[in-house]
Amino acid sequence: MLDPTLDEGVIEYVRDGGFGGEAAVTVYLLNKLPGIGGTIRTHEGVVTAVRVEHNPVPGSGHSMFLRHMLVKKFEDYFFREKIYKYAHITPMSASEDSVLKLFLADSVRLMITSRKLTANEEEYLKGKLIVPRTTQIAWDGIAFIVNKANRDSFIRYNTLKEIFSNSLSSWKQINPSSRLGKIRVVFDNQGSGNIRYIMKKFNISTLPDFCYAANSNPAVIDYVESHPNALGIISVNWISDPDDSITHAFLSRIKVIGVTPEVYSEGDDFYTPHPAYIADKSYPFIREVYAISRETFTGLGRGFIQFVAGDKGQRIVLKSGMVPATMPVRIVQIRKE
Repeated sequence: MLDPTLDEGVIEYVRDGGFGGEAAVTVYLLNKLPGIGGTIRTHEGVVTAVRVEHNPVPGSGHSMFLRHMLVKKFEDYFFREKIYKYAHITPMSASEDSVLKLFLADSVRLMITSRKLTANEEEYLKGKLIVPRTTQIAWDGIAFIVNKANRDSFIRYNTLKEIFSNSLSSWKQINPSSRLGKIRVVFDNQGSGNIRYIMKKFNISTLPDFCYAANSNPAVIDYVESHPNALGIISVNWISDPDDSITHAFLSRIKVIGVTPEVYSEGDDFYTPHPAYIADKSYPFIREVYAISRETFTGLGRGFIQFVAGDKGQRIVLKSGMVPATMPVRIVQIRKE
């Protein structure tokens, strides 16, 4: 219901905010707001909770903007119902190192990353009276891809470890019949979370000199497609959405190789980074995905995390090819008889 005292400035009625014995509160999208000392006009619409008293005292300013009511309605409308249509998220993609620097410098309030903050990073933020909130939202994986001309579709976990430890440097050392020559490992970029994960996984401090950065995950796929001796490292979510045309295009150009489990490296079971094998941890190269907020108030970042960690958000995570972290996953095995 439109407040009759708001003769102009109402862009849209949002919802009723509450009704009591003394007053009623209604939430509007306004570009003209009553304020102390006069009317405030804005270029953009502002979601505003307006209180109208049933028996106003003349001159008391009974139509007023209540900040605490705005926060309450914002929390109710977005955080609980998750349908707040005036919220806008501006996504930005960058390397893990770059995103972390922006986060610590207060250039971004929320980041999605594959690692938690270190103790030193948390202490730095606490020194600025900021307590970061960390929520795991998914399980992801690292995929190894090769050129379609490469006859090897499988590789052992220990073989990959030897490659990154600089003990193996040619395909012939892996397969004596191979004619592909020297191995060229390519990853997305310097400061990448993918390569940080590999170095931590294999407990190495430096990479072999046959490892190169290609600046992005799509660039890694381009390189592997054009170089038969390449071994590419990409994030699983680039090739895991079965309904995405880009995923199909990528998979038609390269080959994803299967890997043995870490504890049974010399066994005969090989696993590709399928969500089912990430969920049951058969695939050895899996990692957590975290949403980390530095907000010191109940804001948009917190609401976004609540949405992603909720039922609808976790369904989107599953649809993108990753494994939900806060919802149970059902794995169905189909056998042919």
